[in-house]
Amino acid sequence: MNYLVAVLSDRIQAEAAYLGLEKEGINSSILGRGYKTADEFGLIDPKEEAKKQARLMAFWLVPFGFFAGATFSLITGLDTFAWAGEIGNHVIGGLLGAGSGAMGSVFVGGGVGLVAGGGDALPYRNRLDAGKYIIVVQGSETLTRQATRILRQFDPENIQGYAETN
Repeated sequence: MNYLVAVLSDRIQAEAAYLGLEKEGINSSILGRGYKTADEFGLIDPKEEAKKQARLMAFWLVPFGFFAGATFSLITGLDTFAWAGEIGNHVIGGLLGAGSGAMGSVFVGGGVGLVAGGGDALPYRNRLDAGKYIIVVQGSETLTRQATRILRQFDPENIQGYAETN
């Protein structure tokens, strides 16, 4: 399945483009104020995806890190924190390992995307927030090429095609 995404500056332009596509028998969706929202359409929020992935990674990495840290402390016999005693050192080693696991889940699990952003969905969401309208056409490569020719007549701010990969 291929997707064609066009960003239009106002509602009148978006409706005209939608009607132009409809005349040619091409089904499309309008996203923007008064139409579908990004969430209703299924435009993934990269921040939510990053949070979900980081939580999933933390579920495994924090306990694994705790046991790895405690095991490392047991094997090496380091007395890093003399005030904690032998067992306290192993517990602290486990806690430090758990902390490392938590950091790993943020960096590897995608939590960096929370700060840096990422993917194409975020710029489209930002444009919707700025009052722009988006037209999305889904279909074959031939259909999206035909839709591209039609949409160019309406002078979109941006037009981008995507091919779904499996």
